[in-house]
Amino acid sequence: MRNWPFLFRTAYRDSRKNRGKLLLFMSSIVLGIAALVAINSFNYNLIRDIDREAAALLGADLVVTGNRPMGPITEASTDSLNADQASEIEMLSMAYFPEKGSSQFVRIKAIEGPFPFYGSLETSPDSAAMRYQDRQNAILDESLIIEQNLAIGDTIKLGDLSFVISGSLKKSLGGSSLSASFAPLVYIGKSYIFKTGLIQPGSLVNYSYYYKVASDFPIDEWKEERVEAMRKESMRMETVDDRKDNVSDAFSGLYSFLNLVALVALLLGCIGVASSVFIYIKSKISSIAIFRCLGLSSWDAFLIYFIQIGLLGTISVVMGVVIGSFIQIALPGILSDFLPFEVSFSLSAKAILEGLVFGILVTLLFSLLPLLSAKEINPLHTLRMVGTPVIKWNDRSSILVFIGIIASLLSFLILMTGEFKLALFFTGGLFLAFVILFLFARIAMYLVKKFFPRHWNFEIRQGLSNLFRPNNQTTVLLVTIGLGTAVLSTLFIVQGLLLSNVRQMDAGNQPNMFLFGIESGQKDSVTDMVVGRDMPLIQQMPIVTMRLEGWKGRTKSEWLADSTRTAKGWAIHRESRVTYRDYLDSNEKLVRGDIHKTTDGVRDTIFISLATAYAEAMDVDLGDEMDFNVQGTLLKTYVGSIRKIDNANMRARFLILFPPGILEKAPQFHVLVTKSPSPETTAELRNLVVKKFPNVSVIDLGMVLETVQELLAKVAYIIQFMALFCILTGLIVLLSSLMLSKYQRIKESVLLRTLGASKRQLNRINMVEYFSLGALAALTGILISILSSYLIARFQLDLDFYFNFTPVIVMFVAVVFFTVMIGIFNSREVVNSPPLEVLRKEVG
Repeated sequence: MRNWPFLFRTAYRDSRKNRGKLLLFMSSIVLGIAALVAINSFNYNLIRDIDREAAALLGADLVVTGNRPMGPITEASTDSLNADQASEIEMLSMAYFPEKGSSQFVRIKAIEGPFPFYGSLETSPDSAAMRYQDRQNAILDESLIIEQNLAIGDTIKLGDLSFVISGSLKKSLGGSSLSASFAPLVYIGKSYIFKTGLIQPGSLVNYSYYYKVASDFPIDEWKEERVEAMRKESMRMETVDDRKDNVSDAFSGLYSFLNLVALVALLLGCIGVASSVFIYIKSKISSIAIFRCLGLSSWDAFLIYFIQIGLLGTISVVMGVVIGSFIQIALPGILSDFLPFEVSFSLSAKAILEGLVFGILVTLLFSLLPLLSAKEINPLHTLRMVGTPVIKWNDRSSILVFIGIIASLLSFLILMTGEFKLALFFTGGLFLAFVILFLFARIAMYLVKKFFPRHWNFEIRQGLSNLFRPNNQTTVLLVTIGLGTAVLSTLFIVQGLLLSNVRQMDAGNQPNMFLFGIESGQKDSVTDMVVGRDMPLIQQMPIVTMRLEGWKGRTKSEWLADSTRTAKGWAIHRESRVTYRDYLDSNEKLVRGDIHKTTDGVRDTIFISLATAYAEAMDVDLGDEMDFNVQGTLLKTYVGSIRKIDNANMRARFLILFPPGILEKAPQFHVLVTKSPSPETTAELRNLVVKKFPNVSVIDLGMVLETVQELLAKVAYIIQFMALFCILTGLIVLLSSLMLSKYQRIKESVLLRTLGASKRQLNRINMVEYFSLGALAALTGILISILSSYLIARFQLDLDFYFNFTPVIVMFVAVVFFTVMIGIFNSREVVNSPPLEVLRKEVG
């Protein structure tokens, strides 16, 4: 029976001299646990607040939406509800401000009834939300009022009607602050929207109907019984539970990203723990050997150091939990622009428990492998003070520890992401990165040793020999620094890739101005306005709206009743906006078939061209029949070609393309795409068009691209903030590893000093070693990041892969610089102190 009190006392006494070192060694786990607890607390608070705020985000118990007014089936169903009702018409349009002589692209919400039933419109003054529906008043988004320098009482003109600005909207219902950047909100009464003259054939209009039912009414069951019938009229329904799921799904990517960042930071800390414990056991070989001479068993010797590491690891985990709880306070503020509501702060018992349990578990697991090597130290080491503790990789205990590490990581990822494939993919990718870094370290050591430059000067030869001689840190540092570099470089490359794609959208002859909603009688006048300002007509096309009625010889109703159909719902139910021409645009490439020309109208067989995305969604190919309803007229068509569209090109894109001679007499509107040479020209043309043709909307893509760049800049800030956990953890791992390296090299440095080496020579030796380590680690990490970035860009983001070398070079220089500086800093005591003083302090 083991004497546990003796083992604890011995562990305590043995640690007194090295306690400060051990605390530094274990500090690498603190930031990993802090990131884990902070991120999980934020995630759980966000999920809880979504559950609490879902009704306010929706504003009702049920909302029925569609891009046309409610049909008879939907109307009969909703009339059976004993509910309070409200309705809304939403559309994008231009607004004109007479006092300022300026215009703005806005999103109009025309409300009728006591909406919202849950939550409220936050306005200034508060009374504005109560009187805008029954008066010719308007509530404007606060950002729009500030941008246009407006005041309460000024006028906003929407189409043919002018409204008095009665208040500002502090925050939209269920919207984030970023959503207002694209099209600021304007609230008016529904009774006035029809008087504006903005709703024309082809206008982009969305109709919503809101219902508040009794608290005990089974609204979700009611919805499920009628959802298929309403889909036939292209109407969608959403309940509070649906909104919870939709918002949670919208943030699923954020959850995954934050969790993976936390896991990477934690893994870096664990690697630091493993390397630190392994080298700590190296320094304790003589102590363990003496313990064995005094009669302790190998397991007792192992338990003494397991107790030390376990207790200090637990203390580190608790410190990480405390720090993470405080960091969680900052996350809601950092992510506020992306959230539809304010996330409250509260300590999450679940996140704290997960941090404690998982933190202690992985700390012990990663410590066990080097600790198990203590069992292999025997009494003979008191005489032979050479050698290194050996990890027996084929030993049953080591195998069990390996299995435990992999199982714990995989289980944690599954718990955090809820996706087995994602967890398996990340674990596999992480393992592959470790293997690459480990092999690269071994290959580098072999090559340096084999091709050692024996005729170079002493400092270089001594520094390079430290890469492969006993007590080298090459493998440990290449794995830890290389992994951190790979993660950070991947984040920066992908961020730069996204920003570069946005910048390319506004480069060269790319269009930056869209005019749509142009009626046939207005087309020539609008064209003259554009050409008169020496602006090019990049695109000018008619647009006809239509709906799919059937395909492959069956009606839509028959297909919807078929549970084996492969066509996607979005493609079946969408209201398609198509154009007609007999040529490919510059952003299109023919994949299969030919672009057909029609000369005799509907008497000929009509061959249409489909975009690849739409053809795949409908599961149709060349020759398949497709029937469309064009404003009440049925047209039978056949797929004549498949086109691939370049989505990175800022031009109008059409999923369906008709040949000429078919749709000329159908109700239609026109779109004009051009490029403005300056913001002043854009503003002048926009104001002129809005004053003369209020129904025409002018979209300034320059402003849209600027908003997208601001959005990506904020995303980049979040990525960099979260990457800070990895950076700091990596620095601590680097510091602790190099500190341990210093203790292992004390005798070597003292010997060199005794033999006459100067401080300058020792500094140069250290500089060569740490520069080589930093350069090799950074280079390997960057190569891994390029591969991972390529895979993400091509298969996740569907972007052409290219990147700016500047951040990669900066990353390389930074990693090498910090490696060298920390290495030199840690060596200063050995270099600056007399050899005998160093030996007495560190070895004696």
